[in-house]
Amino acid sequence: MTAHALRSRRPRGDARLPRIVDDPDVVSSYLEDAAHFPGGRASGVATISSEAEAAALLKTSTSVLAIGAQSSLTGGATPMGDTLLSTARLNHILEIGGDFVRVEAGVTLADLDAALERANRYYPPAPTFFGAFVGGTVATNAAGAATFKYGTTRDWVRALTIVLPGGDVLDVERGATRAHRDGYFEIELATGVVRIPTPRYSMPKVVKLSAGYFAQPEMDLIDLFIGSEGTLGVITEATLRVVSERPAFCMALVPFSTRSAALAFVRRLRDAAHTTWRTKDPRGIDVSAIEHMDARCLELLREDGADRLQGVRFPNGTAIALLVTLELPLQTTAAKAFDEIGAARAPHAPDTPLVRFCNALDDAGVLDAVEIAVPGDRARADQLLAVREAVPAAVNRRVGLAQQTIDPRIEKTAADMIVPFEALDELLNRYDEGFRRRGLDAAVWGHVSDGNVHPNIIPRAYDDVESGKAAILEFGRDVIRLGGSPLAEHGVGRNAVKQQLLIELYGQDGVEDMRRVKRAIDPGWKLAPGVIFTRSTPPPR
Repeated sequence: MTAHALRSRRPRGDARLPRIVDDPDVVSSYLEDAAHFPGGRASGVATISSEAEAAALLKTSTSVLAIGAQSSLTGGATPMGDTLLSTARLNHILEIGGDFVRVEAGVTLADLDAALERANRYYPPAPTFFGAFVGGTVATNAAGAATFKYGTTRDWVRALTIVLPGGDVLDVERGATRAHRDGYFEIELATGVVRIPTPRYSMPKVVKLSAGYFAQPEMDLIDLFIGSEGTLGVITEATLRVVSERPAFCMALVPFSTRSAALAFVRRLRDAAHTTWRTKDPRGIDVSAIEHMDARCLELLREDGADRLQGVRFPNGTAIALLVTLELPLQTTAAKAFDEIGAARAPHAPDTPLVRFCNALDDAGVLDAVEIAVPGDRARADQLLAVREAVPAAVNRRVGLAQQTIDPRIEKTAADMIVPFEALDELLNRYDEGFRRRGLDAAVWGHVSDGNVHPNIIPRAYDDVESGKAAILEFGRDVIRLGGSPLAEHGVGRNAVKQQLLIELYGQDGVEDMRRVKRAIDPGWKLAPGVIFTRSTPPPR
């Protein structure tokens, strides 16, 4: 029977305090995450091996930041004087079942995917960086390319083990604990019962949302911790739902000379996929992801030689490139796929998903320019994925170089915004106009099938950072007006612009609702202080 209260338990394992390393040479390697957020400093690093060690550290520390791969793009994994709690040694895959996997928080997505592939299973909502830790992806409700078909991390989490700030442990199962209709949970700790109010704001209805604490009437307790960015507890274990049979994947890198043509093609594929899912047509086009890179992204690839390194060539005049992931029948082999591609233009071509996809490419006038990786061709698929990953890597490298050689105040200045797909063209036009008006160098890429795109500033001076922040705030207000969220899949972190966008989205009252939750669970403000929101309301901007 569903209840609104849950009893915590004592941590399992040896309760010894983990060794805290304070050697400056060691600590220095942990002072920056992928956002190049400036000013990182830490009192030491403790790499835990059990939930009991996590509990012991939390009991004896005043400020703790839990970290995984430090792949955060928001500064959320950059310490500000905290003791760092690393989950790197919690790296065991505990159990693989028919439709689930149980893992420790420090398992990387790459290791998880490899183990699931051996068992013919599939975990779809992983972000594109496979070095990320499972715990970090749950803590940020991370999403990625396949959200279009499969949803975000939240949709795939069945259970969590969480160490609370006082050292108590919660085992939270989806569906077991729901908020009281009057808007609260109760947790029985070793020191007594704590009442946790649920947030009262309304969340935008978009497929991706990583914007502070989850809020819904009579919500599930597990959803309060998913996406809370380590501010409410330390995740040590997760049980995740998986697909019981791994699909056969085909990837296609598709160049277009105009954005309008590319978006029209995306619209056609989205409509076809929705029809396939609704009708269960075995011959229908089944697309799980469509990503895109704009013209500036392609320039970065050429500047760095990443396209040549991966054996990819974009035709002259390419304004935008799409990376499409197509799911094919399980029995589709590489030989069968090549036969179907070769026969696609024949008068009596077989009616298969791949032939239909080729026909759509031909109708769009791009079939002969497509780079393709058929099922089983892992090497080519990895090359196409590497091209996509080379774009954010190129921007991050330029931000880091500018920080070192131009101005140490320079930081990553980027957005992670989502709108309903129907509003995406309008949003991209707003980006074009806003960057042009401010004279900013920017690259835009993302998950076009979701309406989720990432505009990134390439700074040439600190003024570009300040101007870029103003542009992002302006874009965020546009996104909210269009029914979207200015915070889609990367979280909020310590980024001041993203924290302001959180206020723009929910208002000061909404963020104060989050503070009430934080104060109930973490009255000492011990875990990840300054992440998502500040301790007190900042002055208006």
